[in-house]
Amino acid sequence: MPSVETNFKTRAATALADKRLKLAIDRTAGTAEAKRALAVDDFTEFAEARVRGREIKDHVIAHLAHYLRLFEEKARASGAHVHWAATSEDACKIVIDLCKAADAKRVTRAKSMLGEEIGLPRALKDAGIERIETDLAEHIVQLADETPSHIVWPAMHKTREEVTQLFRDKHRQAPASGEVEDLVASARRDLRAKFLSADVGISGANFLIADTGAVCTVTNEGNAELTTTPPRMHIVTAGIEKLVPSMEHAFVLLRLLVRSATGGDFTQYTTFHCGPKREGDADGPEEFHIVLVDNGRTRMLRDGLKEMLRCIRCGACMNHCVVYRQIGGHAYGSVYPGPMGSVLTPALDGLAKARDLPHACTLNGKCAEVCPVDIPLPTLLRGWRDQSWREGLEPVVARSGMKIWAFMAQRPALYHFGNRLALIGLRLLSRRGWIKRLPFVGSWTDHRDFPAPRRQTFMQAYRARKPVR
Repeated sequence: MPSVETNFKTRAATALADKRLKLAIDRTAGTAEAKRALAVDDFTEFAEARVRGREIKDHVIAHLAHYLRLFEEKARASGAHVHWAATSEDACKIVIDLCKAADAKRVTRAKSMLGEEIGLPRALKDAGIERIETDLAEHIVQLADETPSHIVWPAMHKTREEVTQLFRDKHRQAPASGEVEDLVASARRDLRAKFLSADVGISGANFLIADTGAVCTVTNEGNAELTTTPPRMHIVTAGIEKLVPSMEHAFVLLRLLVRSATGGDFTQYTTFHCGPKREGDADGPEEFHIVLVDNGRTRMLRDGLKEMLRCIRCGACMNHCVVYRQIGGHAYGSVYPGPMGSVLTPALDGLAKARDLPHACTLNGKCAEVCPVDIPLPTLLRGWRDQSWREGLEPVVARSGMKIWAFMAQRPALYHFGNRLALIGLRLLSRRGWIKRLPFVGSWTDHRDFPAPRRQTFMQAYRARKPVR
Protein backbone atom coordinates (compact mmCIF):
# COMPACT_ATOMS: atom_id res chain seq x y z
CA MET A 1 0.00 0.00 0.00
CA PRO A 2 1.37 3.45 -0.84
CA SER A 3 2.11 5.39 2.33
CA VAL A 4 -0.15 8.29 3.25
CA GLU A 5 3.08 10.11 4.08
CA THR A 6 4.05 10.37 0.41
CA ASN A 7 2.78 13.38 -1.49
CA PHE A 8 -0.83 13.03 -2.61
CA LYS A 9 -0.43 15.65 -5.32
CA THR A 10 2.48 13.74 -6.85
CA ARG A 11 0.50 10.49 -6.88
CA ALA A 12 -2.54 12.27 -8.34
CA ALA A 13 -0.44 13.90 -11.07
CA THR A 14 1.02 10.52 -12.02
CA ALA A 15 -2.46 9.00 -12.19
CA LEU A 16 -3.83 11.86 -14.27
CA ALA A 17 -1.08 11.35 -16.82
CA ASP A 18 -1.88 7.63 -17.14
CA LYS A 19 -4.37 7.28 -20.00
CA ARG A 20 -4.49 3.52 -19.57
CA LEU A 21 -5.65 3.95 -15.97
CA LYS A 22 -8.45 6.29 -17.05
CA LEU A 23 -9.61 3.70 -19.57
CA ALA A 24 -9.66 0.95 -16.94
CA ILE A 25 -11.58 3.07 -14.42
CA ASP A 26 -14.13 4.25 -16.98
CA ARG A 27 -14.87 0.70 -18.08
CA THR A 28 -15.77 -0.49 -14.58
CA ALA A 29 -17.00 2.59 -12.74
CA GLY A 30 -19.11 3.74 -15.66
CA THR A 31 -20.78 0.34 -15.90
CA ALA A 32 -21.33 0.26 -12.13
CA GLU A 33 -22.91 3.71 -12.17
CA ALA A 34 -25.30 2.78 -14.97
CA LYS A 35 -26.27 -0.56 -13.40
CA ARG A 36 -26.90 1.04 -10.02
CA ALA A 37 -29.23 3.61 -11.58
CA LEU A 38 -31.28 0.86 -13.22
CA ALA A 39 -31.37 -1.23 -10.04
CA VAL A 40 -32.55 1.70 -7.94
CA ASP A 41 -35.21 2.65 -10.49
CA ASP A 42 -36.53 -0.93 -10.45
CA PHE A 43 -36.58 -1.03 -6.62
CA THR A 44 -39.51 1.28 -5.90
CA GLU A 45 -38.98 0.98 -2.14
CA PHE A 46 -35.35 2.10 -2.32
CA ALA A 47 -35.93 5.46 -0.61
CA GLU A 48 -37.83 3.80 2.24
CA ALA A 49 -35.20 1.07 2.56
CA ARG A 50 -32.49 3.72 2.67
CA VAL A 51 -34.16 5.44 5.62
CA ARG A 52 -34.62 2.08 7.32
CA GLY A 53 -30.99 1.15 6.70
CA ARG A 54 -29.78 4.39 8.22
CA GLU A 55 -32.02 3.86 11.25
CA ILE A 56 -30.74 0.31 11.76
CA LYS A 57 -27.12 1.38 11.69
CA ASP A 58 -27.71 4.39 13.94
CA HIS A 59 -29.58 2.21 16.45
CA VAL A 60 -26.74 -0.31 16.62
CA ILE A 61 -24.12 2.42 16.98
CA ALA A 62 -26.12 4.01 19.80
CA HIS A 63 -26.34 0.65 21.61
CA LEU A 64 -23.04 -0.82 20.45
CA ALA A 65 -21.97 -2.26 23.82
CA HIS A 66 -25.27 -4.14 24.18
CA TYR A 67 -25.10 -5.71 20.75
CA LEU A 68 -21.44 -6.63 21.12
CA ARG A 69 -22.19 -8.49 24.33
CA LEU A 70 -25.19 -10.20 22.75
CA PHE A 71 -23.23 -11.24 19.67
CA GLU A 72 -20.39 -12.63 21.78
CA GLU A 73 -22.83 -14.63 23.90
CA LYS A 74 -24.64 -16.13 20.90
CA ALA A 75 -21.45 -16.80 18.95
CA ARG A 76 -19.88 -18.66 21.86
CA ALA A 77 -23.09 -20.65 22.29
CA SER A 78 -22.76 -21.78 18.65
CA GLY A 79 -19.25 -23.11 19.34
CA ALA A 80 -17.28 -20.14 18.03
CA HIS A 81 -14.30 -18.59 19.81
CA VAL A 82 -14.54 -14.79 20.10
CA HIS A 83 -11.42 -12.63 20.35
CA TRP A 84 -11.18 -8.88 20.98
CA ALA A 85 -8.59 -6.64 19.29
CA ALA A 86 -8.19 -2.98 20.24
CA THR A 87 -5.63 -2.24 17.50
CA SER A 88 -4.53 -3.57 14.13
CA GLU A 89 -1.41 -5.01 15.77
CA ASP A 90 -3.55 -6.88 18.28
CA ALA A 91 -5.75 -8.27 15.51
CA CYS A 92 -2.81 -9.49 13.43
CA LYS A 93 -1.19 -11.11 16.45
CA ILE A 94 -4.37 -13.02 17.26
CA VAL A 95 -4.68 -14.29 13.68
CA ILE A 96 -1.00 -15.26 13.40
CA ASP A 97 -1.07 -17.04 16.78
CA LEU A 98 -4.15 -19.02 15.69
CA CYS A 99 -2.49 -19.98 12.40
CA LYS A 100 0.66 -21.11 14.23
CA ALA A 101 -1.39 -23.11 16.73
CA ALA A 102 -2.97 -24.89 13.76
CA ASP A 103 0.52 -25.47 12.29
CA ALA A 104 -0.70 -23.69 9.15
CA LYS A 105 1.65 -23.51 6.20
CA ARG A 106 -0.92 -22.20 3.72
CA VAL A 107 -3.98 -20.01 4.29
CA THR A 108 -6.65 -18.96 1.83
CA ARG A 109 -8.23 -15.56 2.21
CA ALA A 110 -11.55 -14.22 0.95
CA LYS A 111 -11.61 -10.52 0.08
CA SER A 112 -11.72 -8.37 3.21
CA MET A 113 -11.01 -4.67 3.45
CA LEU A 114 -10.71 -5.03 7.22
CA GLY A 115 -7.85 -7.46 6.59
CA GLU A 116 -6.18 -4.85 4.40
CA GLU A 117 -6.81 -2.17 7.02
CA ILE A 118 -5.05 -4.09 9.79
CA GLY A 119 -2.16 -5.13 7.52
CA LEU A 120 -2.90 -8.85 7.61
CA PRO A 121 -1.25 -9.71 4.26
CA ARG A 122 2.06 -8.29 5.50
CA ALA A 123 1.71 -10.00 8.89
CA LEU A 124 1.17 -13.40 7.25
CA LYS A 125 4.18 -12.89 5.00
CA ASP A 126 6.38 -11.88 7.93
CA ALA A 127 5.25 -15.01 9.80
CA GLY A 128 6.31 -17.20 6.87
CA ILE A 129 2.75 -18.32 6.08
CA GLU A 130 1.76 -18.66 2.44
CA ARG A 131 -1.29 -16.52 1.64
CA ILE A 132 -3.58 -17.34 -1.27
CA GLU A 133 -6.08 -14.66 -2.28
CA THR A 134 -9.17 -16.41 -3.62
CA ASP A 135 -11.28 -13.52 -4.90
CA LEU A 136 -10.55 -13.21 -8.63
CA ALA A 137 -9.69 -9.51 -8.48
CA GLU A 138 -7.60 -9.96 -5.32
CA HIS A 139 -5.83 -12.85 -7.09
CA ILE A 140 -4.95 -10.44 -9.89
CA VAL A 141 -3.68 -7.84 -7.42
CA GLN A 142 -1.61 -10.45 -5.57
CA LEU A 143 -0.01 -11.76 -8.77
CA ALA A 144 0.88 -8.19 -9.74
CA ASP A 145 2.28 -7.50 -6.24
CA GLU A 146 -0.02 -4.51 -5.86
CA THR A 147 -2.70 -3.34 -3.44
CA PRO A 148 -6.45 -3.03 -4.07
CA SER A 149 -7.60 0.17 -5.78
CA HIS A 150 -11.30 -0.20 -4.99
CA ILE A 151 -13.14 -1.83 -2.10
CA VAL A 152 -15.48 -3.87 -4.34
CA TRP A 153 -13.35 -4.24 -7.49
CA PRO A 154 -9.77 -4.40 -6.17
CA ALA A 155 -8.32 -4.69 -9.68
CA MET A 156 -10.33 -1.84 -11.20
CA HIS A 157 -7.07 -0.20 -12.27
CA LYS A 158 -6.20 -3.14 -14.54
CA THR A 159 -7.38 -3.46 -18.12
CA ARG A 160 -8.38 -6.86 -19.45
CA GLU A 161 -5.34 -6.76 -21.73
CA GLU A 162 -3.05 -6.33 -18.72
CA VAL A 163 -4.74 -9.18 -16.85
CA THR A 164 -4.33 -11.45 -19.87
CA GLN A 165 -0.59 -10.80 -19.98
CA LEU A 166 -0.31 -11.22 -16.20
CA PHE A 167 -1.99 -14.63 -16.31
CA ARG A 168 0.23 -15.69 -19.20
CA ASP A 169 3.28 -14.76 -17.14
CA LYS A 170 2.19 -16.17 -13.77
CA HIS A 171 -0.17 -19.12 -14.25
CA ARG A 172 1.13 -22.63 -14.80
CA GLN A 173 -1.16 -22.94 -17.82
CA ALA A 174 -1.71 -19.75 -19.79
CA PRO A 175 -5.27 -18.70 -20.70
CA ALA A 176 -6.46 -19.78 -24.13
CA SER A 177 -7.32 -16.19 -25.01
CA GLY A 178 -8.03 -12.79 -23.52
CA GLU A 179 -11.76 -13.44 -23.34
CA VAL A 180 -13.31 -13.21 -19.88
CA GLU A 181 -14.37 -16.88 -19.87
CA ASP A 182 -10.83 -18.05 -20.64
CA LEU A 183 -9.31 -15.74 -18.01
CA VAL A 184 -11.69 -17.05 -15.34
CA ALA A 185 -10.95 -20.64 -16.37
CA SER A 186 -7.23 -19.97 -16.07
CA ALA A 187 -7.64 -18.59 -12.56
CA ARG A 188 -9.85 -21.53 -11.59
CA ARG A 189 -7.22 -24.02 -12.72
CA ASP A 190 -4.53 -22.21 -10.79
CA LEU A 191 -6.52 -21.76 -7.57
CA ARG A 192 -8.62 -24.91 -7.18
CA ALA A 193 -5.91 -27.16 -5.73
CA LYS A 194 -4.85 -24.40 -3.35
CA PHE A 195 -8.42 -24.03 -2.09
CA LEU A 196 -8.48 -27.69 -1.12
CA SER A 197 -5.02 -27.83 0.46
CA ALA A 198 -5.26 -24.82 2.78
CA ASP A 199 -4.90 -25.34 6.52
CA VAL A 200 -6.80 -22.17 7.49
CA GLY A 201 -9.39 -20.03 5.74
CA ILE A 202 -9.65 -16.32 6.60
CA SER A 203 -12.61 -14.14 5.73
CA GLY A 204 -14.12 -10.82 6.62
CA ALA A 205 -17.77 -10.20 7.36
CA ASN A 206 -20.36 -8.06 5.64
CA PHE A 207 -22.62 -8.31 8.68
CA LEU A 208 -22.53 -9.79 12.18
CA ILE A 209 -25.95 -11.00 13.34
CA ALA A 210 -26.27 -10.18 17.03
CA ASP A 211 -29.19 -12.41 18.01
CA THR A 212 -27.70 -15.59 16.49
CA GLY A 213 -23.94 -15.01 16.55
CA ALA A 214 -23.82 -15.68 12.78
CA VAL A 215 -21.40 -14.10 10.30
CA CYS A 216 -22.68 -13.06 6.85
CA THR A 217 -20.44 -13.02 3.76
CA VAL A 218 -21.48 -11.77 0.33
CA THR A 219 -19.76 -12.72 -2.95
CA ASN A 220 -20.56 -13.36 -6.59
CA GLU A 221 -17.89 -16.00 -7.18
CA GLY A 222 -18.33 -18.56 -4.40
CA ASN A 223 -14.71 -18.06 -3.39
CA ALA A 224 -15.68 -17.22 0.19
CA GLU A 225 -17.44 -20.56 0.59
CA LEU A 226 -14.43 -22.45 -0.78
CA THR A 227 -12.20 -20.40 1.54
CA THR A 228 -14.20 -21.00 4.72
CA THR A 229 -15.52 -24.55 4.29
CA PRO A 230 -12.68 -26.99 3.36
CA PRO A 231 -9.95 -25.82 5.82
CA ARG A 232 -10.03 -27.18 9.36
CA MET A 233 -10.04 -23.66 10.81
CA HIS A 234 -12.04 -20.59 9.78
CA ILE A 235 -10.96 -17.19 11.11
CA VAL A 236 -13.22 -14.15 10.69
CA THR A 237 -11.85 -10.63 11.10
CA ALA A 238 -14.57 -7.99 11.42
CA GLY A 239 -14.92 -4.40 12.54
CA ILE A 240 -17.21 -3.93 15.53
CA GLU A 241 -19.50 -1.66 13.46
CA LYS A 242 -20.58 -4.62 11.28
CA LEU A 243 -23.26 -5.61 13.80
CA VAL A 244 -26.97 -5.74 13.00
CA PRO A 245 -29.64 -6.82 15.53
CA SER A 246 -31.16 -9.72 13.58
CA MET A 247 -31.43 -11.56 10.26
CA GLU A 248 -34.39 -9.36 9.29
CA HIS A 249 -32.27 -6.24 9.68
CA ALA A 250 -29.42 -7.84 7.72
CA PHE A 251 -31.71 -8.39 4.73
CA VAL A 252 -32.78 -4.74 4.71
CA LEU A 253 -29.12 -3.77 4.40
CA LEU A 254 -28.33 -6.55 1.92
CA ARG A 255 -30.94 -5.17 -0.49
CA LEU A 256 -29.25 -1.78 -0.27
CA LEU A 257 -25.69 -3.12 -0.40
CA VAL A 258 -25.97 -5.19 -3.56
CA ARG A 259 -27.89 -2.62 -5.60
CA SER A 260 -25.45 0.10 -4.60
CA ALA A 261 -22.32 -2.00 -5.13
CA THR A 262 -22.96 -3.96 -8.31
CA GLY A 263 -26.42 -2.99 -9.52
CA GLY A 264 -27.81 -6.46 -8.86
CA ASP A 265 -30.89 -7.50 -6.92
CA PHE A 266 -28.91 -9.98 -4.86
CA THR A 267 -25.49 -11.61 -4.96
CA GLN A 268 -24.89 -15.13 -6.20
CA TYR A 269 -23.68 -16.24 -2.76
CA THR A 270 -25.00 -14.85 0.53
CA THR A 271 -23.83 -17.15 3.31
CA PHE A 272 -24.41 -17.17 7.05
CA HIS A 273 -21.67 -18.95 9.01
CA CYS A 274 -22.69 -19.98 12.51
CA GLY A 275 -20.06 -21.85 14.48
CA PRO A 276 -17.88 -24.83 13.53
CA LYS A 277 -18.90 -28.11 11.98
CA ARG A 278 -21.41 -30.03 14.09
CA GLU A 279 -22.07 -33.73 14.34
CA GLY A 280 -23.91 -34.80 11.22
CA ASP A 281 -22.75 -31.83 9.12
CA ALA A 282 -21.37 -32.79 5.71
CA ASP A 283 -18.60 -30.20 5.83
CA GLY A 284 -17.30 -27.13 7.60
CA PRO A 285 -14.34 -26.11 9.77
CA GLU A 286 -13.46 -27.89 12.97
CA GLU A 287 -12.65 -24.56 14.63
CA PHE A 288 -14.39 -21.23 14.13
CA HIS A 289 -12.78 -18.02 15.41
CA ILE A 290 -14.13 -14.46 15.25
CA VAL A 291 -11.76 -11.51 15.81
CA LEU A 292 -13.70 -8.34 16.64
CA VAL A 293 -11.60 -5.31 15.78
CA ASP A 294 -11.91 -1.78 17.14
CA ASN A 295 -8.87 -0.05 15.57
CA GLY A 296 -10.15 3.48 16.10
CA ARG A 297 -13.87 2.89 15.76
CA THR A 298 -14.76 3.80 19.35
CA ARG A 299 -12.54 6.86 18.95
CA MET A 300 -14.64 7.83 15.90
CA LEU A 301 -17.72 7.70 18.13
CA ARG A 302 -16.06 10.07 20.58
CA ASP A 303 -14.77 12.45 17.90
CA GLY A 304 -18.05 13.10 16.11
CA LEU A 305 -17.66 10.62 13.24
CA LYS A 306 -20.36 8.16 14.27
CA GLU A 307 -22.18 8.67 10.94
CA MET A 308 -19.18 7.15 9.15
CA LEU A 309 -19.73 3.94 11.12
CA ARG A 310 -22.92 3.44 9.11
CA CYS A 311 -20.78 2.59 6.05
CA ILE A 312 -21.57 -0.83 4.55
CA ARG A 313 -18.60 -0.72 2.12
CA CYS A 314 -20.61 -0.71 -1.12
CA GLY A 315 -18.23 1.56 -3.04
CA ALA A 316 -21.02 3.62 -4.64
CA CYS A 317 -19.43 6.88 -3.49
CA MET A 318 -16.25 6.00 -5.42
CA ASN A 319 -18.08 4.99 -8.58
CA HIS A 320 -19.82 8.38 -8.69
CA CYS A 321 -16.93 10.54 -7.48
CA VAL A 322 -15.54 12.88 -10.15
CA VAL A 323 -12.14 12.86 -8.43
CA TYR A 324 -11.85 9.09 -7.98
CA ARG A 325 -12.95 8.60 -11.59
CA GLN A 326 -9.93 10.65 -12.71
CA ILE A 327 -7.16 9.35 -10.43
CA GLY A 328 -8.24 5.88 -9.23
CA GLY A 329 -7.69 4.38 -5.81
CA HIS A 330 -3.91 4.14 -5.46
CA ALA A 331 -3.46 7.90 -5.65
CA TYR A 332 -5.14 8.22 -2.25
CA GLY A 333 -2.26 6.29 -0.70
CA SER A 334 -4.48 4.47 1.79
CA VAL A 335 -6.52 1.29 2.17
CA TYR A 336 -9.81 3.13 1.72
CA PRO A 337 -9.89 5.44 -1.32
CA GLY A 338 -12.54 7.81 -2.63
CA PRO A 339 -14.91 9.90 -0.51
CA MET A 340 -15.38 7.33 2.25
CA GLY A 341 -11.63 6.82 2.44
CA SER A 342 -11.03 10.54 2.66
CA VAL A 343 -13.14 10.55 5.82
CA LEU A 344 -11.87 7.26 7.26
CA THR A 345 -8.13 7.59 6.67
CA PRO A 346 -7.60 10.70 8.83
CA ALA A 347 -9.53 8.92 11.60
CA LEU A 348 -7.42 5.77 11.32
CA ASP A 349 -3.99 7.21 10.52
CA GLY A 350 -4.20 10.75 11.89
CA LEU A 351 -5.07 14.01 10.19
CA ALA A 352 -1.44 15.19 10.08
CA LYS A 353 -0.56 12.25 7.78
CA ALA A 354 -3.72 12.37 5.67
CA ARG A 355 -4.46 16.10 5.51
CA ASP A 356 -4.56 16.17 1.70
CA LEU A 357 -7.36 13.59 1.41
CA PRO A 358 -10.28 15.70 2.70
CA HIS A 359 -9.20 18.30 0.14
CA ALA A 360 -9.40 15.74 -2.70
CA CYS A 361 -13.07 16.53 -3.15
CA THR A 362 -15.16 19.05 -5.08
CA LEU A 363 -17.94 18.88 -2.44
CA ASN A 364 -20.50 18.43 -5.23
CA GLY A 365 -22.49 16.09 -2.97
CA LYS A 366 -22.91 13.18 -5.40
CA CYS A 367 -21.36 10.74 -2.92
CA ALA A 368 -23.94 11.61 -0.26
CA GLU A 369 -26.71 11.43 -2.83
CA VAL A 370 -25.94 7.81 -3.74
CA CYS A 371 -24.90 6.54 -0.30
CA PRO A 372 -27.37 3.77 0.64
CA VAL A 373 -27.23 4.65 4.35
CA ASP A 374 -27.24 8.43 3.88
CA ILE A 375 -23.78 9.29 5.23
CA PRO A 376 -23.23 13.07 4.92
CA LEU A 377 -19.78 12.65 3.39
CA PRO A 378 -19.29 16.27 2.22
CA THR A 379 -20.16 17.53 5.72
CA LEU A 380 -17.67 15.14 7.32
CA LEU A 381 -14.99 16.17 4.81
CA ARG A 382 -15.61 19.84 5.58
CA GLY A 383 -15.21 18.96 9.25
CA TRP A 384 -11.73 17.56 8.59
CA ARG A 385 -10.82 20.67 6.58
CA ASP A 386 -11.96 22.88 9.43
CA GLN A 387 -9.95 20.86 11.94
CA SER A 388 -6.88 20.99 9.68
CA TRP A 389 -7.17 24.78 9.62
CA ARG A 390 -7.62 25.05 13.39
CA GLU A 391 -4.60 22.83 14.04
CA GLY A 392 -2.39 24.84 11.69
CA LEU A 393 -1.84 21.95 9.27
CA GLU A 394 -2.61 23.93 6.12
CA PRO A 395 0.40 25.05 4.03
CA VAL A 396 1.66 28.60 4.46
CA VAL A 397 0.70 29.45 0.88
CA ALA A 398 -2.90 28.38 1.48
CA ARG A 399 -3.16 30.29 4.75
CA SER A 400 -1.65 33.40 3.15
CA GLY A 401 -4.00 33.13 0.18
CA MET A 402 -7.02 32.93 2.48
CA LYS A 403 -5.87 36.03 4.36
CA ILE A 404 -5.56 37.94 1.08
CA TRP A 405 -9.02 36.77 0.01
CA ALA A 406 -10.49 37.75 3.41
CA PHE A 407 -8.88 41.18 3.16
CA MET A 408 -10.47 41.79 -0.25
CA ALA A 409 -13.83 40.23 0.65
CA GLN A 410 -14.20 42.77 3.46
CA ARG A 411 -13.77 45.57 0.92
CA PRO A 412 -16.49 45.06 -1.72
CA ALA A 413 -15.29 47.71 -4.15
CA LEU A 414 -11.77 46.24 -4.19
CA TYR A 415 -13.16 42.70 -4.40
CA HIS A 416 -15.38 43.47 -7.42
CA PHE A 417 -12.56 45.38 -9.13
CA GLY A 418 -10.27 42.36 -8.68
CA ASN A 419 -12.96 40.08 -10.11
CA ARG A 420 -13.28 42.22 -13.21
CA LEU A 421 -9.51 42.26 -13.73
CA ALA A 422 -9.34 38.48 -13.33
CA LEU A 423 -12.19 38.05 -15.79
CA ILE A 424 -10.41 40.16 -18.40
CA GLY A 425 -7.17 38.25 -17.88
CA LEU A 426 -8.84 34.86 -18.22
CA ARG A 427 -10.64 35.93 -21.38
CA LEU A 428 -7.34 37.06 -22.90
CA LEU A 429 -5.78 33.65 -22.15
CA SER A 430 -8.66 31.67 -23.64
CA ARG A 431 -8.86 30.25 -27.13
CA ARG A 432 -12.17 28.96 -28.52
CA GLY A 433 -13.73 28.78 -25.10
CA TRP A 434 -10.86 26.98 -23.34
CA ILE A 435 -7.66 27.90 -21.51
CA LYS A 436 -4.80 25.51 -22.18
CA ARG A 437 -2.22 27.14 -19.89
CA LEU A 438 -2.90 29.16 -16.77
CA PRO A 439 -0.28 30.65 -14.40
CA PHE A 440 -0.21 29.27 -10.84
CA VAL A 441 -2.70 26.44 -11.55
CA GLY A 442 -0.55 24.18 -13.66
CA SER A 443 -1.77 21.18 -11.67
CA TRP A 444 -5.11 21.74 -13.43
CA THR A 445 -4.03 22.69 -16.95
CA ASP A 446 -1.27 20.08 -17.18
CA HIS A 447 -3.91 17.40 -17.66
CA ARG A 448 -7.08 19.13 -18.86
CA ASP A 449 -8.14 22.47 -20.28
CA PHE A 450 -9.76 25.13 -18.09
CA PRO A 451 -13.14 26.42 -19.29
CA ALA A 452 -13.10 30.08 -20.24
CA PRO A 453 -15.32 32.27 -18.02
CA ARG A 454 -18.41 34.11 -19.17
CA ARG A 455 -18.09 37.74 -20.21
CA GLN A 456 -19.70 38.95 -16.99
CA THR A 457 -18.99 38.31 -13.33
CA PHE A 458 -21.74 36.66 -11.34
CA MET A 459 -22.72 39.98 -9.72
CA GLN A 460 -22.87 41.72 -13.10
CA ALA A 461 -25.10 38.99 -14.48
CA TYR A 462 -27.24 39.07 -11.34
CA ARG A 463 -27.84 42.82 -11.61
CA ALA A 464 -28.65 42.54 -15.33
CA ARG A 465 -31.24 39.82 -14.90
CA LYS A 466 -34.85 40.62 -15.70
CA PRO A 467 -37.12 40.79 -12.64
CA VAL A 468 -39.51 37.87 -12.21
CA ARG A 469 -43.15 38.94 -12.51
